[in-house]
Amino acid sequence: MATDNDDERGMIISRSAPTPRFRVVVLTSIALAAFAGNSVLCRMALDSGTIDAAGFSTIRLACGAMALFLLLSTSDRKHVSKSKGSWVAASMLFLYAVAFSFAYISLDTGTGALILFGMVQATMITGALLEGDRPLAVEWTGWLLALAGFIYLMTPGVTAPSAIGAALMGLAGVGWGIYSLRGRRESDALGGTTYNFVRSVPLVLCVAIVGIEHLHLSPRGIVLAAVSGALTSGVGYAIWYAALRGLTAMQAAMVQLFVPVLAAAGGIVFLSEAVSTRLVISGLLILGGIGVAVIGKETLRRDAARV
Repeated sequence: MATDNDDERGMIISRSAPTPRFRVVVLTSIALAAFAGNSVLCRMALDSGTIDAAGFSTIRLACGAMALFLLLSTSDRKHVSKSKGSWVAASMLFLYAVAFSFAYISLDTGTGALILFGMVQATMITGALLEGDRPLAVEWTGWLLALAGFIYLMTPGVTAPSAIGAALMGLAGVGWGIYSLRGRRESDALGGTTYNFVRSVPLVLCVAIVGIEHLHLSPRGIVLAAVSGALTSGVGYAIWYAALRGLTAMQAAMVQLFVPVLAAAGGIVFLSEAVSTRLVISGLLILGGIGVAVIGKETLRRDAARV
């Protein structure tokens, strides 16, 4: 028979346990921070010439695969359905990682980010519409507000891009958009991400072999690529896959607009870049837009439920 103490204990556990929405917010925040950290590490490695693009991509994906496989082998998998990922998702991961690295050889940071996230938005929103998702007016309003903040942040750094660099970054955006869309259907975030990384390694090794005469490695470049692969890519992408299960495609596309703001903040902290009024204003616009879309939709849903 349940006692009063049992009831009180149950109430305490219920109040202290995180809600599914809170969990999604936390996972999404960690993933976005990882994406921004990855941008900073890539910029530090390639801009300083400590490693070539093919070498960075190869070490990044290989270290990501090893770190994730270690996590997978040491975690308790008894109550989680295992996933082997897919060659489609692995190919999109490979396409994103390699095209991203090679594009930044000929693009500046602002131009590259604008092309990349512009294509991510177009890919994910198109995918959402094709899947039958019909965003509400408040979601479109929030997205437009966040997009305006993103463009405001990036436009001063935009220069006329090289055709090859722009095409490569566009491919990177499409690859990441499709990879994220597929992640929404992944039942096992850690397992799926691990095997996607494992499958991507032979693909990226082919690129490294083709460009072996241009291979340039240094201890600093190797460390930056390894950290990018193991932490901000491997673990970060596994967390992103877990977060995607609680996000609509529209929301998943929108929240990624905040990555350049976080990356710029990372540049201030780690690369001694200056704080600008533009960064603050754009950050507020993007956060405000995300808030309008997400909170507005939740409010409308609660109001409809009361009727």
